[in-house]
Amino acid sequence: MWVWVLATLAAYFVKGVCGFASTMVFTALVSFASTANVAITPVDLLLGLPTNAIIVGKYRRYIQPKIALPLLAAVVAGSIPGVLFLKNLDARLVKLLFGALIAFLGLQSFIQPRRRPSRLPRPALYAVGALSGLLTGLYGVGALLAAYFSRVQTDTRAFKANMCVVFLAEDIFRLIAYLYMGILTPQVLRRALLLAPWMALGMAAGLACSAKINESRLRTAIHLFLIVSGVALFCTSL
Repeated sequence: MWVWVLATLAAYFVKGVCGFASTMVFTALVSFASTANVAITPVDLLLGLPTNAIIVGKYRRYIQPKIALPLLAAVVAGSIPGVLFLKNLDARLVKLLFGALIAFLGLQSFIQPRRRPSRLPRPALYAVGALSGLLTGLYGVGALLAAYFSRVQTDTRAFKANMCVVFLAEDIFRLIAYLYMGILTPQVLRRALLLAPWMALGMAAGLACSAKINESRLRTAIHLFLIVSGVALFCTSL
């Protein structure tokens, strides 16, 4: 159980600082206990849903519906096959490809930071949303969505607000889907309840630290976490 506690503290400290990457940290650390992904992802969902709600509430004035709503629809659509694959498919190849893509986008943003936001054409936007939904449904990983938002948002508060409002809606959808498919078991619920205080502690510490980091350094941290998330996703699937 101590592995789960340490993973929760570390993951939600990162979530508080950057607004994402908690799943990658949580999954990577808990995997040392040789736990199947179908047992890890629903626990992370139950812990992550309230943290996304907290961030959305904190930065709600920065939410931009024109950016968030189209992605929200595409992410939910992509989550449907992702949830089905979680229970019925070993999707290592998907994990490898997405891990490489996320690391590449994070590295590109880190090496060539953009001073002005650059939005994708609408078809590409929907493709990013659907692929992110597939990845989130499978593993709970939102790094691809974070990679997109890091390119269209110059303000980290708007980055967190718009990204986490999509995460929150997608979490609610997955919660319903997991209940319907029997993925959320009593054991998962008990484990999430035991870890909830550690999640709150890690999240509070992360939010406190993020408030003291200047905008430039926080964006650098976001890009670095994207690179680490992609590499970790790639390596854990090998």
